[in-house]
Parts: sequence; C-alpha cells; structure tokens
Amino acid sequence: MALSADDRIADIVTARSRLPHARRFLNGAPASRVVGLMLLALVLAFLSVYPLSMLLYGSLHSTPPGVAGVFTLDGYRDIVSQQNLLTLLNTVGIALAKTIPSLILAVLLAWILARTDTPFRGTLEVLVTLPFFIPPILTAMAWGMLGNPQVGLLNQLYQWITGSTASPINVYSYGGVVWHMMQYSVPFLFLLIVDAFRAMDPSLEEAARMCGASRLRTFYTVTLQLMLPALTGAAILSFIRGIENFESPLFFGSPAGIHVITTDIYDSINQRSPPQYQYATAISFVIMALMFLIILMQWRILRGRSFQTVTGKGYSPAVMKLGRWRWATFAFCALFFAVTVVLPVSQLLIGSFFKFFGFYEWEMLTLEHYQAVAGSSEFWRAFGNTMLLGFVGATLTMLLGGIVAYVSVRTKWRGRRLIDAMAWLPWMMPGIVLGVGFLWGFALLPHAIPIYGTIWALLLAYISLGTPLSVRVMSSAYGQLSYDLEECSRVHGAGWLQTMWRIMIALVWPSFAVGWVLIFFGIMRELSASVLLYSVGSEVLSVVLLKLWANGSAEQVSVIGLIMMAMVIVFRWVQLRVIKRWIGAL
Repeated sequence: MALSADDRIADIVTARSRLPHARRFLNGAPASRVVGLMLLALVLAFLSVYPLSMLLYGSLHSTPPGVAGVFTLDGYRDIVSQQNLLTLLNTVGIALAKTIPSLILAVLLAWILARTDTPFRGTLEVLVTLPFFIPPILTAMAWGMLGNPQVGLLNQLYQWITGSTASPINVYSYGGVVWHMMQYSVPFLFLLIVDAFRAMDPSLEEAARMCGASRLRTFYTVTLQLMLPALTGAAILSFIRGIENFESPLFFGSPAGIHVITTDIYDSINQRSPPQYQYATAISFVIMALMFLIILMQWRILRGRSFQTVTGKGYSPAVMKLGRWRWATFAFCALFFAVTVVLPVSQLLIGSFFKFFGFYEWEMLTLEHYQAVAGSSEFWRAFGNTMLLGFVGATLTMLLGGIVAYVSVRTKWRGRRLIDAMAWLPWMMPGIVLGVGFLWGFALLPHAIPIYGTIWALLLAYISLGTPLSVRVMSSAYGQLSYDLEECSRVHGAGWLQTMWRIMIALVWPSFAVGWVLIFFGIMRELSASVLLYSVGSEVLSVVLLKLWANGSAEQVSVIGLIMMAMVIVFRWVQLRVIKRWIGAL
C-alpha cells in the first residue's frame, strides 16, 4: 500500500529521531571499521606512497633496481648543470607556450557553444571534444607523416600547388611540439570551463550593459572576471599536463634536439649505457616540486576572493543572437575538428594503403600492411593485453574510487582525510615519474611477490594513475545524495548491503559508468608509464606502436592507428548514447 505524503514526512521525522542509530549504521561496528580502513589505507599506500618513497630511495641509491650499492647524492649533483637548466627552461617554456593560446581558443569555443545561437551546437560540442579521447601517440605519428619536412603530405601538397621546392611545415621543432600539445589541451580546457559559461547568471552581464559597457568590455570585466576560478584552475591543470607531457616532446622534440624533463627521464633509462637510474629518479623529484609550487600559486591567486554567480534567484542562460555571423562561428568550430581529427585520421587512412610512406602513386597501392598486422602475433598479444588491462583496470579503479569517495563524503570516520589525500597523491605524479617509482618498488619486492616484469605491474600503475579521477567522479555523485535516503531505507528495515545495492549504487551507477569509460580511455592512451614497466609478453598497443615507429614501419602504424581510432569512436558512442539513456531512465 502506497504511503501518503504525511506518512512519508512522519517516517523522515522518525528517522531523524533515531539519528544516533542511523549514524552507527553508516559508520559500522568499530572493529570492522578499523579493519576496513586499515586495508583501504594499505591499498592506497601501496599505490601512491610506496612508489613515492621508492623514488626517494632510488634517487639516493648508486646502482640500478635490485642491485647492491651505496647511498650517495650523485644523482642530485648531476642535475645541477647548464644542460639540465636548459631542459628545465624548455619544459616550463613549452608548457606555458601551449597553455596560453590553448586557453584563449578554449574560452572562445566554450563561449560559442554555450552562449550563442551557433547551429548544431550539440553536435559541434561532441566533435570539438573528440581529440581529447584519441590517444596522443596516434595523432603524434599522424602529424609526423603530415608535417615531415622531406616527404610530409602537407608539404607535398604545397609543392604541387605552388610549384615550389620549399617545405613550409616542419613538425620536428618547438612549434611542432607546442602545436601537438595544443590539440589535447584545447578540448581538455573546453571540458573544464564550458559548464561555467552555462551556469553564469546573465543578469550580471546585463547590468554591465545597462551601465553603458560595450559587449567586449562586459566580456573582459564581468564574464572573465567571474570565471576566474574556473579559468585559473583549468589553466594550471593544463600547465601541469604540459610539464608532464611525454608523447609530443618524444616524437617532435627529440629528433630536433629539444629535451624536456620527461624525455630526459626516458632517455636516462632507455637510451644511455649504462642506464642512469639514480639521475632519473632524482630529476623526477624536480617535476614533483614544480607541481607543488604551481598548486601553491593557484591557492595564493584565489585566496580570499569571492566569485559567487549562482544564487537562489531563478534564471536561464542567455543565448546571444549572432545573425549571419553564426555560420562563421559554426565554420570556426568545424575547422578545429577538421584540423585536429579529420587531417590526422585521413593521413592514417592514406598511409595504410600505400606501400611506402611518402610515395603516393597509384602503383604503390597495396593491402599488404593490413595482412602484416593481421598476421602479427605481437599485435594480437598487445591488443589482448590492452583490452584486459582496460576492462579490469577501469573496473577495479572505479570500485576503489567508489569506496574512497564513500568514506570521504558519506562518513565522519577518523582517518578519512588521510584516505582521501593518499588517493589524490598520484595526481601530482606524471605517468613517467610514477613508472620510475614503481620500477624501483616492484624490483625491491620479495621474490614471493612476482610483480616485476609482468602484466600486473602495468595494471597496478594504471589503477594508481586513474584513482584520482575515479574518486573525483564518485565524490561528486555521492555529494548529490541526501542522507535521508539511507536513513529512510534503514528505518524501513533494509540492511546495509541492501541499502547500498538498491539505493546508493543504483543512484550513482550513471556516474560510475561515465568514470569507467574515461578510465578505459586513459589506460588505452597511456604510454609514459607503460614504456618503463612493460616486458616481453606484456606489451600494450601504445608500446607496440612506439616500437614500430622507431623501426620505420609507419605503414603498419597507420593500420593499427585506424583500429584504435575505431575503438575510440565505439566507446565514445557508448559514453554519449547508452549512459545518457541510463541517466534519463532514473
């Protein structure tokens, strides 16, 4: 029999009168709580604190992992040199050079798609964000073929059209590094700030216009000022991603003699004989120090300032009528998609059908590269490893993130802040830095724990890298749920497991699914940690692509790149269609 509104109100009042009992229900028995928190803390400590402590150990140890040695400061002494100062300046300069134009472009795209009547805004938003989900190694290799100064397709087209012998495009330069990094930075920044444009109360801008301010002055003095938290937070995160970027400097910087910290770490371990592990781990701490200083700078900028734009007053976001200019903004968004997605994918498609990269003649057409990939045991092994690590890694990461978020958001347990801090620690560690830490950590584990050199080393690294994102996604989902839901469930006789399954998990399931897809994309595109932790038999697709490219097999790279692009499109479709259907059904 359905309860009346008065009965439901009475149940809630009764539930609140039993609040101590409900709180005990949420907190659990003291013994089980302590054991559970200890196990959770141990897992998080192994995924974050342990590799960090191993970085410190390795930076002071004179020999490679697993070899007896002495403790010295030689690694830190090696950092202090003119070459390393130039490497540090390159790292900061390139990150800054890509962040500023990326932020300007992302703000423009967000304004167009959130605040104007540009046609097909929904479709354009999906297309503009698509580059973020494409593995950077794919577009890096595609642009390596498009912008090669000798045989690049764009240079060949320019020479064919103009009759010139000049090659105006050279991706193996500072410009090439910055350009490739921007292709991921722009959609990343767009995703972070577009909702801030939608949530802003238009009456604030209308008030400025009524006081005589022009549209341009209103945009600079009101809109951008009120969005300062979103803009600075997004810009600093983008700057951090620029410092930890690996693919762009590796593909376009290293051939031109341009070195940054991440490629210096990679070269120290993989390109020098003997490998300089102590130097690599010591310089890894330089990156973490930079990250910490950048976050302190953000706190200082925003400290004590108020940016409230959403109040209890109802409003609807204003949409600016652009008239005939709306087709110009449509063309601008379409051009961004064409340059960042259509061009690289077209190059992969063309390169896969010609016998030799750079020789585009009709008699060179062939399918032998598809046959070579289909018959490659290394490819199929890497494909299986990637799928296994993607599905298992994304599932375990979201489960761990869900548990951490529940403890942090839904309970008042002592120790929950420490749990949350350990879960966020990997956010400060770039993939290659975490890879170095785990490289030492796995090598020093007892022989009874055979993780070093196995596929499980990659799995643990992926879980560690994805945990901060999963915690953020699930914390937002739990934070939207009232405590009354759990209290009323308990009052009506439901047990803790039944409440979790039928109430909590059912309501946060869409967020779990969204996070799962994002983590899967992250695992599929991860290269920096993978290239340090893989061994023969545990290769993933990104590592196989890197090996083929280094061996000059650009044609097979194109074939595998198209397969990975198809996977990206399929999973992106799942994220946009299936998950939205689940959300609409709730």
